[in-house]
Amino acid sequence: MKYIVALVGALVLNAVANLCMKMGMKGFEASGGLMAGGPVGAVKTVLTTPVLLGGLICFASNAFLYMFALQSKTLKISLAYPLMVGGGYAIIAVVAALAPSLRERMSAGQWVGVFLILTGVIVVAVLTPAEA
Repeated sequence: MKYIVALVGALVLNAVANLCMKMGMKGFEASGGLMAGGPVGAVKTVLTTPVLLGGLICFASNAFLYMFALQSKTLKISLAYPLMVGGGYAIIAVVAALAPSLRERMSAGQWVGVFLILTGVIVVAVLTPAEA
């Protein structure tokens, strides 16, 4: 159970990290983008922009939780990875559509795609045989 909790935590942190990166990068294009000041400038920008730094911390935390979950003898990567990617995609799509700072418009076809991805993840989860 602790590995499933870690996997869910990693999934949420991954989605939050991606959303933080997107929100944090708003407005940087006008100034030449993240790499306008070269690699040192990019690092300085990330470390001095709270939303970007928070996203980076979420990515690092996600990696540790995901590695912890993968050490489970019973949690197969063929199940863990689809849950991470499909679940994360669904979270990001919903938040991006609803968050006032992003307000990304998605067509009906895209929402059907999100539904199909989640359906596929559920099928993979249900049909993954348990270890003996």
